[in-house]
Amino acid sequence: MPVKHMLAASAGEVVACLIRVPSEVVKQRAQVSASSRTFQIFSNILYQEGIQGLYRGYKSTVLREIPFSLVQFPLWESLKALWSWRQRHVVDSWQSAVCGAFAGGFAAAVTTPLDVAKTRIMLAKAGSSTASGNVLSALHGVWRTQGLSGLFAGVFPRMAAISLGGFIFLGAYDQTRSLLLELGSESP
Repeated sequence: MPVKHMLAASAGEVVACLIRVPSEVVKQRAQVSASSRTFQIFSNILYQEGIQGLYRGYKSTVLREIPFSLVQFPLWESLKALWSWRQRHVVDSWQSAVCGAFAGGFAAAVTTPLDVAKTRIMLAKAGSSTASGNVLSALHGVWRTQGLSGLFAGVFPRMAAISLGGFIFLGAYDQTRSLLLELGSESP
């Protein structure tokens, strides 16, 4: 993956997380709260922690998303190239989707410790050392108390969900790209 693509993907993740993180914070708090009323949880965060409460875990989310993208996309492209080489023609969209599922699942697995740290930071009690957002500190705390199994907690559901997402997203992306290229070559 050329450096300019890596930089573009990283910049995209930084911006996307500005929207994604507040919704993720509210969702995760709703999952562990006695109240499942989204607006009440949102209001409580703003009242008790201010706007920064909605962005707790922003750095850890970005630090998860960038490595994820830097693993998933080059792996997806490499798997497609290998499959194309083996069958001696460009992969079909369904084959691209399968490659996307494998790439997404693998990227999900190797970035699970970063996801665990992000979740711990987002759900930590306001004012606690974990809530400060230090990813290395959160990872060390999990390692100290739960070991390797704690760092990879939820790895299989995460892999399954992201594999499905990779199958759908990257397969649809490839199909749409192919259709647009065909339309572009047909125009006068």
